[in-house]
Amino acid sequence: MSMPETSLQFRAKVTPEGKIEVPVPFPSGTPVVVFVVEESADGVADLTSAAQSSLDFWDNPLDDEDWNSA
Repeated sequence: MSMPETSLQFRAKVTPEGKIEVPVPFPSGTPVVVFVVEESADGVADLTSAAQSSLDFWDNPLDDEDWNSA
């Protein structure tokens, strides 16, 4: 039986020593995977770009013709 994975997002600043600390709701010793991504100056720009790029999928005249005739 597969257990659902919990995904958490934290915003943190790197210390002068090059470290970050985040409090997690897991018991001590729990194995976790950590992804660290530098936050862009405009965090919303990435989301806006992704949302706009996916709209092109729906702009397909051949597909529209097929669905309109169905």
